[in-house]
Amino acid sequence: MSVLPKVYLETTIASYLMARPSRDLIGAACQEITRDWWAQSQNQYQFFVSRIVLREASLGDPEAARKRNEFLKPWPLLELSDEIEMLASRLVQEIPLPPKADADALHIALAAVHQIDYLVTWNCTHIANATLRTRLELICRDAGFEPPIVCTPLELLSIGENHA
Repeated sequence: MSVLPKVYLETTIASYLMARPSRDLIGAACQEITRDWWAQSQNQYQFFVSRIVLREASLGDPEAARKRNEFLKPWPLLELSDEIEMLASRLVQEIPLPPKADADALHIALAAVHQIDYLVTWNCTHIANATLRTRLELICRDAGFEPPIVCTPLELLSIGENHA
């Protein structure tokens, strides 16, 4: 029996999956990519979330928040620890990230400390940002943790034989 890769679902994934179709072209494309990836991936990965994801998903429109939290409910929770908070603090200070990105740093630290293979997100400002990737990985490794592969659903989307 093979062990499935572990995926941490950051809040934006639930948001894109549960939202009404966007009128914005890029937003609509991200929603469609996320739905395609989700339809393909359910048996390919072990999924995890955190209390931070649940808290963020609870914000905003009450009906939308209910849908997001219903989607997130089945997935195991990764718990916070002092080790995670210290790594997140280092990420904020050493990348550096703005103070408003504290939760983003916690997402990364949770995934690294819990040995998650992929952190999947549409947050390309503070998480899936190629210009930050090298520093993020160096900080995690310096702290003794292998960083997750931080990516969007597009990067994990399998292309079938019929696609060129």
